Amino acid sequence: MYQAKAFSAASASSALASDTIPRRDATSRDVQIEILFCGVCHSDLHQVRDEWKEAMPTVYPCVPGHEIVGKVTAVGSDVSKFKEGDIVAVGCLVDSDHDCPMCQKDLEMLCPNGVFTYNSPDKHGTAPVTYGGYSNSIVVDKDFVLSVPENLDLAGAAPLLCAGITTYSPMRQWNVEAGQKVGVVGLGGLGHMGVKFAHAMGAHTVMITTSPEKAEDAERLGADEVIISKDANQMQKHAMSFDFILNTVAAPHDLGMYLNLLGADSTMVLVGAPDKPHDLNAFGLLFGRRRLAGSLIGGIAETQEMLDFCGEHNITADVETIAMQQVNEAYERLLKSDVKYRFSIDMESLK
Repeated sequence: MYQAKAFSAASASSALASDTIPRRDATSRDVQIEILFCGVCHSDLHQVRDEWKEAMPTVYPCVPGHEIVGKVTAVGSDVSKFKEGDIVAVGCLVDSDHDCPMCQKDLEMLCPNGVFTYNSPDKHGTAPVTYGGYSNSIVVDKDFVLSVPENLDLAGAAPLLCAGITTYSPMRQWNVEAGQKVGVVGLGGLGHMGVKFAHAMGAHTVMITTSPEKAEDAERLGADEVIISKDANQMQKHAMSFDFILNTVAAPHDLGMYLNLLGADSTMVLVGAPDKPHDLNAFGLLFGRRRLAGSLIGGIAETQEMLDFCGEHNITADVETIAMQQVNEAYERLLKSDVKYRFSIDMESLK
């Protein structure tokens, strides 16, 4: 066991502050990583402030962070895929039971015994729970370590490990392809990645937003069209015309107005996690035989596929790089949507 520098929250009302945390020594199947960059996800804020306490109560101290890019510093004797000096990534999961039906299907995110990167029971007993990427070091099971394409900017690559896979996975699972009309609802940390992926897949990409001032940025990111959802005439013009809609909004809103944009037998996938239930009129589903689905992240194989796709198309998140000491300010700005479009923490600042 060794000690690592980190930033942690001591309670739901505490600011994140400098801390020292235990990390296990690498076992035979582990990879030890010096963390170079860690993205800031909205779920970090929810977890730190115990806003998901009914489903996922927070154990303190809490060290958030599941969008990790770093350099391998040591490997166990059973590790052959990685070597010291490799640039690697870690996402929302650091382990699973490896044997259940979900793991056998490369769906580790659905494993009943999956281990989240932070705030999961630590089966190694190093600490009461796992500690995440707001740290200068982490040790991860080899099967949950990913390779980062050499051409990607590392600060921009870090958010791919959550925002990237969260938006890429549903597009792959629902077979988005060239020539289709694909809508992305909401231009934020998730939505801007959705636009980039849909565009790279060759789809006719449409940003659907409540904010007219976001139109220019949406087009810069790859949108072919922008619909202002508050404009009833624009929405009616596009009724029943979409093959697929990715809905990234993480607040309760009228799902029916977006379902009405779908063509017959088409799907809208929710990836936002609001703190209150949605209201839904079933007629929007019944007429048109439409589908409403949800998606979490993706399995490890699909996450590697996503990173390789990003390497091929030179896709990274649009980020504002910050020092670790700025993270509390970043949280407040995140609440105001005052970032384009993701914060990435430079862990050099911990030194």
